[in-house]
Amino acid sequence: MTPELLSTLLITGGGLIALAVFFTFVPVGLWISSFASGVHVSIFTLIGMRLRRVVPSKIINPLIKAVKAGIGLNTNQLESHFLAGGNVDRVVNALIAAHRADIELSFERAAAIDLAGRNVLEAVQMSVNPKVIETPFIARVGEGVVSTIGSQHNHKHVLENPDMISRTVLTKGLDSGTAFEILSIDIADIDIGKNIGAVLQTDQAEADKKIAQAKAEERRAMAIAREQEMKSSVEEMRAKVVAAEAEVPLAMADALRNGKLGVMDYVNYLNVQADTQMRNAIGHPVESDRE
Repeated sequence: MTPELLSTLLITGGGLIALAVFFTFVPVGLWISSFASGVHVSIFTLIGMRLRRVVPSKIINPLIKAVKAGIGLNTNQLESHFLAGGNVDRVVNALIAAHRADIELSFERAAAIDLAGRNVLEAVQMSVNPKVIETPFIARVGEGVVSTIGSQHNHKHVLENPDMISRTVLTKGLDSGTAFEILSIDIADIDIGKNIGAVLQTDQAEADKKIAQAKAEERRAMAIAREQEMKSSVEEMRAKVVAAEAEVPLAMADALRNGKLGVMDYVNYLNVQADTQMRNAIGHPVESDRE
């Protein structure tokens, strides 16, 4: 291979690589599309987008749609919204929908709604065609109903004027912080449930009854325990008496052994004991007959 041929191949290869890098870095095709659509964007603007790490197609394509719809926007507006983390295509679609529906909506307001995390296109669509949303029981609605009824001296006054509930609920601002606006609240039906006050009083009375029964049961248990303690005390005293009586013969035997008690004394003691038993028998004839 001659040096001239090698130089030609190297120059050709370098040129192809340079062209590949150029067409990769510079979106020439997107520039041609914008020029053909009447959107005048310079090639240097597209290169600047690349340098700022902005995807040119996400700016130029929505800009083409906006210009074709008759909305005056520029690349700086769309690019700043893209850099802020917004959805440029959705904002442009919302502006087109609002323009077609003759709804006043500026780019700044649409971009702010989009950056707030709301679907600005859906909000515009629902402004054109309102959507009925059925929701479960909402806490602020319940708060409004309870506060309306509770602030009256008689619930019948609320039944006669159900619009009081609507006004109170609307005053709570259920639509604040949302993309919706509540126009009116209609009270179709009011159902009177159970008497909460009476139920609470009944529950309190039942609780008081159970407490009283528990205290009475406690007193009864204490009385039974006291009775058992007294019976135990009586039996203990009887045991002491029996033990004392059992010591009498032992003491007499000891007295006989020590000469402190004579035989005649012992005989007299038995006679006295026999007389006592006879008197008891005479004094209790019924008991003796039973025996």
